[in-house]
Amino acid sequence: MNPLKNWPKSERPREKLLSAGAESLSDAELLALFLRQGTRNLTVVDLARNLLAKYSGFRPLFDADIRELNQYPGLGPAKIAVIKAVVELSRRYYNEQLIRHGCLTNPNETKQYLRAQLRNCQRETFACLFLDNRNQVIQFEKMFQGTINQASVYPREIAKRALYHNACAVIFAHNHPSGYAQASQSDLLLTEKLVECLAVLEINVLDHLIIADNKTVSFAELGYLKKL
Repeated sequence: MNPLKNWPKSERPREKLLSAGAESLSDAELLALFLRQGTRNLTVVDLARNLLAKYSGFRPLFDADIRELNQYPGLGPAKIAVIKAVVELSRRYYNEQLIRHGCLTNPNETKQYLRAQLRNCQRETFACLFLDNRNQVIQFEKMFQGTINQASVYPREIAKRALYHNACAVIFAHNHPSGYAQASQSDLLLTEKLVECLAVLEINVLDHLIIADNKTVSFAELGYLKKL
């Protein structure tokens, strides 16, 4: 094995990033910067390359259970902690960007944000995005969590939080951990009940999104909300 320190500077991930930018790095080189050290028989870049090959990319690797990662040769508590920290850092980055800019300017931006917040939840989670009268974001809250395929949702509690935030509109979202991207009859009935409950308070329901892995179902786009 040729240690990384013996590589030409232009090929070392850190030096390459500093001279040519992060976009110049391969996936393995980027991951190697976080892992920092390889093993006795592998450079850190080779270790990163092998991990990405085993898990077929960043997403399955980042979603892997800590106990599973702990079984992989060359990964210890420090490296696993870094991998999980990267995932949480990305989620918080999305959240900070949203709060800083305050406004979701288009449906795709809303979907992207809510996917980042909910798609990795192992249990069904129901969340609310509270908005003011200019559709600027006031707060995002995960309100109810259930089992792998069901979460109990209480309209009264949502109404209380909407009033607390002085919201004029709300977007609902929940995930389907199974990856099945289709609204159930119970999803439609719940949405109808929530729309009726919040209408009394003059709070508009702009959409209800179902997050199923990388797929997103929008009730507004499908015309479900117009029927309510």
